[in-house]
Amino acid sequence: MKKTFLACLAGVVLLAALPYLLSQGLLNAAIQMLIAALFATAYNLLCGQAGMLSFGHAAYFGIGAFATVHAMNALGGEGLLPTPLMPLAGAAGGLIFGGIAGWFATQRSGTYFAMITLAIAELVHSLAPHLKSTFGGEAGISTMRMPAWGLDFGSTTQVYYLTLFWVLLAMLLMYLYTRTPLGRLTLGLRENSHRLRFLGYNVHGLSTLVFAISAMFAGMAGGLQVLSNESANYVVFDPALSAAAVLNTYIGGVGVFLGPALGASLMTFFGYAVSDLTRSWLLYQGILFVIVMMFLPRGLAGLFVRPPRPAQASGPGAGTGTATATAAPAPAPGTASPAPRTDASAARGRAGKEMA
Repeated sequence: MKKTFLACLAGVVLLAALPYLLSQGLLNAAIQMLIAALFATAYNLLCGQAGMLSFGHAAYFGIGAFATVHAMNALGGEGLLPTPLMPLAGAAGGLIFGGIAGWFATQRSGTYFAMITLAIAELVHSLAPHLKSTFGGEAGISTMRMPAWGLDFGSTTQVYYLTLFWVLLAMLLMYLYTRTPLGRLTLGLRENSHRLRFLGYNVHGLSTLVFAISAMFAGMAGGLQVLSNESANYVVFDPALSAAAVLNTYIGGVGVFLGPALGASLMTFFGYAVSDLTRSWLLYQGILFVIVMMFLPRGLAGLFVRPPRPAQASGPGAGTGTATATAAPAPAPGTASPAPRTDASAARGRAGKEMA
């Protein structure tokens, strides 16, 4: 535990020092890596933690982006939501839309759930170019970062530190969520939802809540994207963005909390580096995904995190834990083992007495 904390602390220090180590162009790439890491971690909250595979998480990323751009244009970076707090508008948009969509999607599970999430995302992606008052049509909607708290947010460095603050805060909140009783119940959704229902829990309500929380952090990532680009268009609803979240999560590793963030960061950097060299960079990304799934089923994070060791029994009965656990207790020495009396034998005994 101490080693993990020190590794995370070293990572935070390195991220804080990046503006002094990178050029402005690479710092823009670092901002996109942070946003992708937050989006993948938010997706893993639903996929890895709750076991619900979604194929349309870009819808909530896009709703958060447009909620932020409308809030920036309406409030002008002043009042209750100055520019540094604008990602909260994206989080609110993702939470509301995620709660509504999640209520419908979680009516089913498995493949049907995945298809419903895909249908919702495709519906939003198809409607966005036609709803010009809301999504700005094909041109999208532009905005501008306004000065606040003594900062003008005109430099890439200030935008980077603002993005880093929100990403670290969101990841901390998601980690704390996994340690709460509600987070433990979320694991129950993945392992055995029927048992949760048998124990009296409202499985549909719990699934909707987890879906909404995941969409909220995805919307926050969309809000950070708007702060970086100062614009939003319907491309943020593209199915390729949903596919990227799935690929990044599984490449990084769904079983480790920071695995999706690692996968998203590396794949985003891979896209920036390789796309300048060849137009077929998506082909190489797909090949990398296949290789990871074949030889590293636990993802890239599996190289650094050891799987938990199975409990092993000691003594002569080692290796027979299942059989021993299901065996009946042995009778005390010197006593006869009574034969079990079934209901049928008891009924025959009563019938014999009546005949006698």
